[in-house]
Amino acid sequence: MAEKLNYRIEITGPAGDRFAEILTPAALEFVAKLDNAFAGRRRELLDERRRRRERVQSGEEQLDFLPETRRIRADDSWHIAPPAPGLEDRRVEITGPTDRKMTVNALNSGAKVWLADFEDATSPTWHNIVDGQLNLFDAIRRNIDFTTESGKRYTIGEDPATIVARPRGWHLVEKHIRIDGRPLSASLVDFGLYFFHNARQLIARGSGPYFYLPKLENHIEARLWNDVFLFAQNELGIPRGTVRATVLIETITAAFEMDEILFELREHAAGLNAGRWDYIFSVIKNFSEHGADFVLPDRAQVTMTVPFMRAYTELLVRTCHRRGAHAIGGMAAFIPSKDPDANATAFEKVRQDKEREAGDGFDGSWVAHPGLVPVCREVFDSVLGGWPNQLGRLRDDVDVTAADLLDVASAGGEVTEAGVRANINVALRYIDSWLRGTGAAAIHNLMEDAATAEIARCQVWQWIRNGTKFADGTALTRELAVEFLDEEFESVRGDLPAGHRLDDARAIFTETALGEKLPSFLTTSAYARHLCDAR
Repeated sequence: MAEKLNYRIEITGPAGDRFAEILTPAALEFVAKLDNAFAGRRRELLDERRRRRERVQSGEEQLDFLPETRRIRADDSWHIAPPAPGLEDRRVEITGPTDRKMTVNALNSGAKVWLADFEDATSPTWHNIVDGQLNLFDAIRRNIDFTTESGKRYTIGEDPATIVARPRGWHLVEKHIRIDGRPLSASLVDFGLYFFHNARQLIARGSGPYFYLPKLENHIEARLWNDVFLFAQNELGIPRGTVRATVLIETITAAFEMDEILFELREHAAGLNAGRWDYIFSVIKNFSEHGADFVLPDRAQVTMTVPFMRAYTELLVRTCHRRGAHAIGGMAAFIPSKDPDANATAFEKVRQDKEREAGDGFDGSWVAHPGLVPVCREVFDSVLGGWPNQLGRLRDDVDVTAADLLDVASAGGEVTEAGVRANINVALRYIDSWLRGTGAAAIHNLMEDAATAEIARCQVWQWIRNGTKFADGTALTRELAVEFLDEEFESVRGDLPAGHRLDDARAIFTETALGEKLPSFLTTSAYARHLCDAR
């Protein structure tokens, strides 16, 4: 990296313990080079995202499989790269933020893979981002431990999970690192710092720099990531094709371009994952103006077995296995509690969910808590036997049409007052947690992340927008939703100790769920203020 940049790189976040080990001049220069090379294309693609969403919302564009890429879909001859070291067997993956406790627990959980999450499970405070990089830096060098309040010390065991880092999405920026006054792409900051510090160390340990890519909306955005990988490998002298990326299919537009996404990333691709809550949020966001046919029932009723969700997951498995890619199932968010009866019921639901996925041909699945690793592993062990995956199950019996993917009305179900209240309650609790710096929050025995806030508040917006009625004929109006919000706010406030940010959480919910527009809570003015408060 002999070439020097003629830019002023500025860190606006406060210094922290050992932050200088991550924010070295060479690492910052590498990240700046990435941003300089790709920031323009990123902005263009985000502009096209907005334009396309407007076309879909207005009915000007109908979502369908792309005619211009039919050749890629029809060609049986191409496949992605073979599984990289540590990614041959992915039967159980655990997800969670990159704080020190989770890092040690996830690596020791018995899962095959840990999704080290800088995205939905991490509140993007400056401290969380840099401290997360430090924890991964230490973990990869086997130089990390964690001591509980009782004094018990934990270190990494002999067979830790393979680390797969998830950077933040293309839509976010990191305001605490600036080039000539402008913020950098959060995706490139997370990827660049991790890759710069750890790629060679990971390779030396028999693994590699592996990533989960969130929130992609089309194959052109995947092409941008592939070019980032090529650039980064070339800059650091890492062999081309060393990087591996698993893409989360968590937008409705990406569901129509799974083949194309794998094709663009094929020398770096590892598989696809079914991201449930963000996928449902994407459906609502894209079809917010399309009326009752796209109004979904209570969140708890939109299971993976409703027809339009099943079409999406079965197409994912078929597409992946046809191309030699792993298909990874959705997350079991349950958190074991001290109630044995509740645990028994929840564990059985998790088992049924994983049995469905394994039976459909998925190669593995996600859990959010170490206590669920044995359940998931047992299910996939029984199906896989001595095989590391199900890549040989091509699922040629699956035939999914555009109409199947768009048949949102097939979810059936109903909207209930209890469902509206549950969404408000959970959204308030989660946003409060997120504002205080915790992006993976235990709420009502479930591990919730940012996707929770998105689906919970956008459903309320959708129901108000459409005047959706309960079984007794009562329509959900903004006024009635405000009544529920007042009551749930008081209920939550009674449960939580002082020092929380419920007033701010309520303001964000009101802005993003009860207004005329449907913004993302991650782009509200409250969020911008939060990121600028130098924490």
